[in-house]
Amino acid sequence: MEVLGIDIGGSGIKGAPVDVETGQLTAERYRLPTPENALPQEIALVVAQIIEHFQWKNAVGAGFPAAIKYGVVQTAANIHPSWIGMNAGNLFSEKSGCPVSVLNDADAAGLAEMTFGAGKDYSRGVVLMITIGTGIGTALFTDGVLVPNTELGHIEIRGKDAERRSSDAARQRKDWTWAEWAKRLNEHLQRLEALFWPDLFILGGGVIKNHEKFFPYLNLRTPFVPAKLGNLAGIVGAAWYAHTKGASS
Repeated sequence: MEVLGIDIGGSGIKGAPVDVETGQLTAERYRLPTPENALPQEIALVVAQIIEHFQWKNAVGAGFPAAIKYGVVQTAANIHPSWIGMNAGNLFSEKSGCPVSVLNDADAAGLAEMTFGAGKDYSRGVVLMITIGTGIGTALFTDGVLVPNTELGHIEIRGKDAERRSSDAARQRKDWTWAEWAKRLNEHLQRLEALFWPDLFILGGGVIKNHEKFFPYLNLRTPFVPAKLGNLAGIVGAAWYAHTKGASS
């Protein structure tokens, strides 16, 4: 069975149909740039364009960069604040004509890794998926069950929102070397270790394709591995979520 998965990110919106039995994409990923102000109507139009690109008429899952409760946007760290209180699933469904289920983007990536990737053998214990890109997203699993909307990228470290120091966007903005940036990321991960005592960190997001450049600088007691699905995890997890939950959220 195929479900269309869409990953809405800070710089790009990507989609592809996914075989939800295997986690494999069944067509080449299609990407469009995220509108500069990330306003609701603008994002919805891009989502509809991606759905139209695949001539899709069935269920769609969408990972979204915010805390989501029953389809309603609760936060707006990297999107326009007018999103707060809006039912994103309903908006995307109205624009596209397809039933769209929406969840937090890091939760989507985590579901993909726990189902098909680096975490699939961890049915017991605590696993933290960390997505590193424009911001820092987190997905927390206990005994294989998702605890949604953890938003642990926004804990306070040294008086600042943590992702302002540890995201890949921060690395690029500050022109840090990999070693300089990894020091900040390591501090963030050590704080999460102290709070949750995880059994595994799965590190993903756009930066993970360069994991060899910064993994040697991480010093953690918790085992850590790169996401096996790479930057496709958000698409796969969104499709999986729509398949398992249906377009009711």
